[in-house]
Amino acid sequence: MNGCLYVVATPIGNLSDLTYRAESVLKEVDLIAAEDTRTSRKLLNHYNISTPLIPYHDKNEIFQAKKLLAKLDDGDSIAIISDAGTPCISDPGYRLVNLAKIEKFDVISIPGPSSVTSALSISGLPTDHFYFEGFLPPKKGRKTRFESLELLPATIVIFESPHRILKTLKDIYSYWGDRTVSVCREITKLYEESFLGTVQEAHDYFSKTKPKGEFVVLIAKKGYVLS
Repeated sequence: MNGCLYVVATPIGNLSDLTYRAESVLKEVDLIAAEDTRTSRKLLNHYNISTPLIPYHDKNEIFQAKKLLAKLDDGDSIAIISDAGTPCISDPGYRLVNLAKIEKFDVISIPGPSSVTSALSISGLPTDHFYFEGFLPPKKGRKTRFESLELLPATIVIFESPHRILKTLKDIYSYWGDRTVSVCREITKLYEESFLGTVQEAHDYFSKTKPKGEFVVLIAKKGYVLS
């Protein structure tokens, strides 16, 4: 009997956000493929989950995907998790899921936390149409991405690190003008905050102190006016 691959969402900050179903699956599977076993172990220990862990990340995914497929073929059930949020969404997992689908293994979603939908829900910007960009290229190809995204008729969602957030806000202003943005930081964590205003206002606000934590930046489409 073939095994099953579970794509399990984990908390993006607050450990209490793990769903009951996710906890049950992580306890019942034969193996957990984790982006960083050290990070995931903290979550698993919190819920008294003792399932064996195997590292699965960008640098080893080709080798590990083949190894995990063999285990699925042996009948093992496997859960894949990332450090935070939903696997495959700017996190490892695509290659394994892709190969598992090609080989006709069952792939089941265990939904839960996602910084993309969480940020959209509290942004105050239109959510009927949105485009998820993930991380912009830090250097090569950055200008091209800004040019290609400029006229999208949707709210654009990007991820950003604390040491690049101010530069990215400057670039948004430079390429697209003073659009309306929502900048969310440390979602679900103790110092969570969400700022809504113009790009210039956001830059001024986050320049007051050294930026900390992970950021989600949402940019309104061209011509949108906050009302």
